[in-house]
Amino acid sequence: MTGNILIIGDTHIPFEHKNYLEFCVETKKKYKCSEIVHIGDLVDFHSISRHEHNPDGFSPYQEREETIKHLQAWYKAFPELALCIGNHDERLEKAAWRFGLSSSFFKSFEQVFELPKKWDYKIEYYLYNIRIFHGMGYSGQGAHSSAVRENQCSVVIGHLHSNAGVWWTANERDRSFGLAVGCGVDRNSYAFNYGRDMRRKPMIGCGVILDEGKIPAFIPMEL
Repeated sequence: MTGNILIIGDTHIPFEHKNYLEFCVETKKKYKCSEIVHIGDLVDFHSISRHEHNPDGFSPYQEREETIKHLQAWYKAFPELALCIGNHDERLEKAAWRFGLSSSFFKSFEQVFELPKKWDYKIEYYLYNIRIFHGMGYSGQGAHSSAVRENQCSVVIGHLHSNAGVWWTANERDRSFGLAVGCGVDRNSYAFNYGRDMRRKPMIGCGVILDEGKIPAFIPMEL
């Protein structure tokens, strides 16, 4: 594998920031990224959340239809993409499990959202020996620093919308980084009402990894 990597943050479609797709496309061009990874939580599934959700919002059917509508522009912009599985992406499967339904009774995530054939979809990816995954299991402002120490290799995570930046660590033989890529959500959407009173707000941006895996960076989006 050669080339720079673009890491797209949590989008939670259809509740993504209206300018985030354009920003990701521009960042890909600016840094000449040939590998594209989405860090997970491609979609939101607010309507089937186990947590409180807005009764005046989309029904599950309406949310799926709106999500597919939004996704068409992403599919066109990024015909090939590696998609990490996020906790929101798993909500449909988890809902089926709660009712004891076998996977044979319902469509897969790929089928529900009509993912392109060249979109890969799995828990994690290793590029340049960097572990790239959603970040479930980590919390707090220093989550990416905990992740790199515990994995004992460079890591990239999303999941925590207000976390963004790079944390480095080194030993006698090597150095590693933890990159938190922020997100691309519209915090004013009803899906994120839970965050209205939180002091730390979402960091809108994405990540890039340059120079054959050696240089990580968080790229903030102008708001």
